[in-house]
Amino acid sequence: MTKTPIRDHPLAEDAVLPPRLLAAEDWAATATLLPVEVDCVTAVMLKILDGKCKMAADEKGIMERLYDACTGRDGLLLGNDYHDLVQAARADRGEPMRARVYEQRVLAETMISRPVMKGFKARLRREGVLPAMEE
Repeated sequence: MTKTPIRDHPLAEDAVLPPRLLAAEDWAATATLLPVEVDCVTAVMLKILDGKCKMAADEKGIMERLYDACTGRDGLLLGNDYHDLVQAARADRGEPMRARVYEQRVLAETMISRPVMKGFKARLRREGVLPAMEE
């Protein structure tokens, strides 16, 4: 598989990510996302930023690209204050900011039911945005 270097990827300066990541923006541009699904993308972004996300590095990259592609779309439960926090946390990777993101991420996850989040991630896998789960 040919890999594409991503110069500004926040996970690593020399990160190489599979080409399917480039399709994430295209998918987000054409997919009909429910407002609660926009919330799911935001919650995953918060989890990435607080360092608690257990996704593989390439999946984190996909979710970051989806988040960026969803900027400007309204969520159901998570408003602009969450998007402002994401932007601030991207600029400040210090421990106080990480703790603040963690608190807000936990709050966000209490607002989004587990079945909704799992359903959204399953949709991403089913539609080829995220790799299929290995059995």
